[in-house]
Amino acid sequence: MKRYFCIAAFTGFSLFFFLFSFLFCFSFPLRLAAQDAFPPLLPKPAVNAQAAVLIDGATGALLFSKNGDHAIPPASLAKLMTIHIALNEVAEGRASLDEVVALPPQSWAVNQPPRSSLMYLASGQIVTLRELLLGLAIPSGNDAAVAVALHFAPTVEAFAERMNQEARWFGLLSTRFVEPSGISEFNTTTALEFAFFCKEYLNLHPETLQDYHSVREFIYPKEENWPPAYRGRLRPASRSNSNTLLWTFEGVDGLKTGYIDESGYNIAITAEREGTRLILVILGASAIRARDEDGRALLTWGFEHFKTLRPVPESLAPVRVWKAKRDTAEISVEKSLLEFTTFTDRGRNLRWETELADPIIAPLPAYSEVGTLILYDDQGKLEQFPLTITSELERGGFLKRLFDAVRLFFRSLKTK
Repeated sequence: MKRYFCIAAFTGFSLFFFLFSFLFCFSFPLRLAAQDAFPPLLPKPAVNAQAAVLIDGATGALLFSKNGDHAIPPASLAKLMTIHIALNEVAEGRASLDEVVALPPQSWAVNQPPRSSLMYLASGQIVTLRELLLGLAIPSGNDAAVAVALHFAPTVEAFAERMNQEARWFGLLSTRFVEPSGISEFNTTTALEFAFFCKEYLNLHPETLQDYHSVREFIYPKEENWPPAYRGRLRPASRSNSNTLLWTFEGVDGLKTGYIDESGYNIAITAEREGTRLILVILGASAIRARDEDGRALLTWGFEHFKTLRPVPESLAPVRVWKAKRDTAEISVEKSLLEFTTFTDRGRNLRWETELADPIIAPLPAYSEVGTLILYDDQGKLEQFPLTITSELERGGFLKRLFDAVRLFFRSLKTK
């Protein structure tokens, strides 16, 4: 019995040692590869807000993160999701920006929670969906959020569930909404997730920068928004966009600010300079001035150190293929890959080289990788991209395969 116990113990120890060695040997290169994937350390600006994330708006590359995964109430940044759902309805043909939206009592300004930011909706007003979206984007009206929610859902709670469905569709695991305006502290997001959402939002609705988020002044209600009996008796109110960086930082053209006591001062900012668009999300600043100082510092740092490069490769010649119905195949590189983030001092005097698999033998399905396209600049290798065949490579007939096999044999002898 003692002998069997020793054998079992030795076998168990050997198995454990083998598994440990296997995991260590294979995980260590992966850890090094993950470290190598990040750019060299750069001096980074000090950020006072609780959380901040800066990304390349085109590629999504993460450039800066402080507490990027900390859950914090988004405050009125939540209104971007409300606008997104409304614009999806318009894109699907189920709504029009110029349609008149009914204003149930829940949406009136007088019925909003204390200290709400308001568009000043009231009974009897005539307002379009376009005006409500402006009311969400500029004065950040909580009343406008309720009006939009009830226009597209039977209840505010049902609309909030639509917001959550959209968040899940985008893959936002920590983002949750309980109402559409952002006034509740039970709405949650992270700076990282919301920066990603802003990137997708701008991809889906690029017109919103010009039509809503960069508009500096909003006048409402105008005379035409009142019933005829009231016209001429009430004066319109003018409100300025609360994103003051629209005035003070070159290239800023959106997106949204927000504040509630539970989160502090939040902002989602985007700016574009010389073809590079940055997206910055700051959550939990202590004051508007502190929020804007963080914003200026991070955007300045981002534009100083990074840029989006969109190189155009030379035309790619067909490649030689073997044992296929045809002797050549067209190759390409996925266009989305030819847009990447690099340092501002890179990308001068670009040149391309190709490295192809040899030989390339049929059969191969369409878009099989058959080589690498390498991009160099005046400092050396900059980036590389997989080359793929553009269509299926079908196997040739028996004689074609036999003839190519013979040629490959003698070809291999010459290279030895």
